[in-house]
Amino acid sequence: MIRLLVIITFTCILTGCSHTYYVVRHAEKAAAGTGAMMTTDPPLTEAGQQRADALRDTLLHAGIKYIYSTNTTRTRFTAEPLRARLGLTTILYNPAQPDSAFIATLKSLHRSALIVGHSNTVDDIVNKLCGLIKVPSDLSDNEYDNLFVIKYKQFFGTSIHFERRKYGR
Repeated sequence: MIRLLVIITFTCILTGCSHTYYVVRHAEKAAAGTGAMMTTDPPLTEAGQQRADALRDTLLHAGIKYIYSTNTTRTRFTAEPLRARLGLTTILYNPAQPDSAFIATLKSLHRSALIVGHSNTVDDIVNKLCGLIKVPSDLSDNEYDNLFVIKYKQFFGTSIHFERRKYGR
């Protein structure tokens, strides 16, 4: 019986000392438009809304406790289906500053989080969370299906595991 309690305690310690960051670019956005309809903050397309739903389905049971998004319609709406389903609040961050303070905030959470960014910021966030270059440059304009997974395991030191997955259609 004592052996079983030790195993259960050890397992709880190990799983309690790990957390995962899920970093995505916003889903497909509508064209910026022209003339009177010109906007720098376009909404998601129908395909983008479907991708946001796919993100929800993919991460629903991932143990996410925090959701970070820039303050644009396309990033907030990409996170919205998951946010609504989990009953979380979206925390806004400044995309022009994926700086060490923001990364330090993420690292201090010690809980799993979704971060929704842009084609020119996702690589910086992933690389800074990993401490290595894992995504060598900005994402191309037509890349919407990447799910970057950075898992921290902290037990007698920290190990970081990186994986690049695809989600949605």
